[in-house]
Amino acid sequence: MIERLRKAINESEAIVIGAGAGLSTSAGYTYSGERFTENFADFEERYGFTDMYSGGFCPYPTPNEFWAFWSRNVFINRYSEIPKPVYSDLLRLVDGRNYFVITTNVDHCFQRSGFDKSRLFYTQGDYGLFQCSLPCHSKTYDNEAAITAMYERQSDMRVPDELIPRCPVCGRPMSMNLRVDDTFVEDEGWHEAAGRYADFLSANYEAKTLFLDLGSGMNTPVIFKFPFWKMTRERPDALYACVNLGGAYVPARAGISGRSVCIDGDIGAVIRELL
Repeated sequence: MIERLRKAINESEAIVIGAGAGLSTSAGYTYSGERFTENFADFEERYGFTDMYSGGFCPYPTPNEFWAFWSRNVFINRYSEIPKPVYSDLLRLVDGRNYFVITTNVDHCFQRSGFDKSRLFYTQGDYGLFQCSLPCHSKTYDNEAAITAMYERQSDMRVPDELIPRCPVCGRPMSMNLRVDDTFVEDEGWHEAAGRYADFLSANYEAKTLFLDLGSGMNTPVIFKFPFWKMTRERPDALYACVNLGGAYVPARAGISGRSVCIDGDIGAVIRELL
């Protein structure tokens, strides 16, 4: 299977990469276990959750606790060094080729690893952005300075009142720019990226295209997994490939069994082998 995928990459005229949580997990972004305990043992003891994902939905009693958790979460998963070079290895694999990336990941690892911003579409938001929690307007705000200050100055799982971020327009509390409900802001940059993705798919309709699914699960398959299956079936010269530890498959009903490559393995290890 590795050789078939390598051949598909080398012979493709266009590569569409769909990146899910499994890619970042391979890069070291585990949200439970030792990494969680190292960074959130105090939250676990007080609130009882055992992973960072669950911590994002905890009903904290005050915004001070809410932002203590989120600033710590964002600092280690967005602004700290990427644990493993999986994303930079992936860039080496596709650099110089005609590619585009659509991702549900919000840790911004693609740009942080050197990928061309114009070839990226972050569909579900970005840990590095705030938005109005209402929202009263469709704009997002870079949050590195605010997150760093809250991370460095929090004490006893609380941030100081003066650091709690508020909307510069209406004064309401800010929230993370993450698609968790219908308040998610699709800002100007989001729509521009969506347009570039649509243009790429249209321009390469008849090209020899590889739809490369890296680490997607069944949490949000409608974002790119199901569309990849459909486009592979409909396009005259397309191949679908999925690399995912414990989740690499194509059902028979997708109708692309003869034009698919599924590799059940660690994504980082597979990329290294391809290189």
